[in-house]
Amino acid sequence: MKNRIIVYACLVLVLFQSCTAQKTDTADIWSKEKASTWYARQGWLSGANFIPSNAINQLEMWQADTFDPVTIDRELGWAAAIGMNTMRVFLHHALWESDKEGFKERINQYLDISHKHKISTMFVFFDDCWNPEFKVGQQPSPKPGVHNSGWLRDPGDLYYKGDTTAVLPKLEEYVKDILSTFKNDERILMWDLYNEPGGSGPYRYNEKSLFLLQKVFSWARSVNPSQPITAGVWDLNLQALNNFQLENSDIVTYHTYEPLNEHKKLIDSLKQYGRPLICTEYMARTQKSTFQDIMPMLKQENVGAINWGLVSGKTNTIFAWDTPLPHLAEPTLWFHDIFRKDGTAYQEAELQVIRSLTGAVDTLK
Repeated sequence: MKNRIIVYACLVLVLFQSCTAQKTDTADIWSKEKASTWYARQGWLSGANFIPSNAINQLEMWQADTFDPVTIDRELGWAAAIGMNTMRVFLHHALWESDKEGFKERINQYLDISHKHKISTMFVFFDDCWNPEFKVGQQPSPKPGVHNSGWLRDPGDLYYKGDTTAVLPKLEEYVKDILSTFKNDERILMWDLYNEPGGSGPYRYNEKSLFLLQKVFSWARSVNPSQPITAGVWDLNLQALNNFQLENSDIVTYHTYEPLNEHKKLIDSLKQYGRPLICTEYMARTQKSTFQDIMPMLKQENVGAINWGLVSGKTNTIFAWDTPLPHLAEPTLWFHDIFRKDGTAYQEAELQVIRSLTGAVDTLK
């Protein structure tokens, strides 16, 4: 998602080491040894944030009348063909609240499809990015040329501007039910509890998100899934959130769309925590965060590489965050995404880089 993390290593170290983070029950946090052993078993992780090209947001992906296993199967097949082995996939509590059993059945169906392609899944619960309000049912059409015009926060303003005493128990029941249902499912790589807490753009919650972040970690620890839990750091300015995330995640995850040198500095700073690292968002071509520059470095550093976007579609993430181009079918330089809807590559040279690093081909030609 959209982020503007400043990745100078000295500043990161000063920030993260100068604050005392509030932890959940530390007895339940994976030891560094357990985290390292788990990570070594996975092999090098590579993949994308995935939503099928015919869905504008999480609701359209998962609702019964628009859930499309045929498209999901086809597009995950393209990912598998270039050697990708994991996908980061967003859920939404409104799906569970409106159709609890049906939603879980569709999650299971998705996992069957991804497992067939030898792709593991990182599910995301909450999210503070983009539109703060949502409604189940028919979703809006994309706004031409506008990045993620239909993406939804969860819980968004329902929680932050509503009756928190009414909403919080539902969120707790949702998280615990999903985790309890899939807590031992080997098709699931890990749980990403909260995407970019604090939010971006004109509807920022900032550190108001800390309480819900703490709650979701506590709920997850009470279920004690066999998979690790995490929440990725992404904005240097959110000091309390960053410290809590780093001190309570089994595996350290992070987002950055910065160029190579700044990205490497961030990795060097995060190594101080002594835990495996996975970059769960990167690759924005106009930001000089490219597969050619970033992905080889991530493999060399043994950092998992999960870029934003697989197939160009209704999310419009080929357009940049702050550069709407409503009169163009596509920008000259795509922002995110790898494939067109027909399965052809945006840039064949990128596929060659990806295949060479994942082992889908022996050498880069």
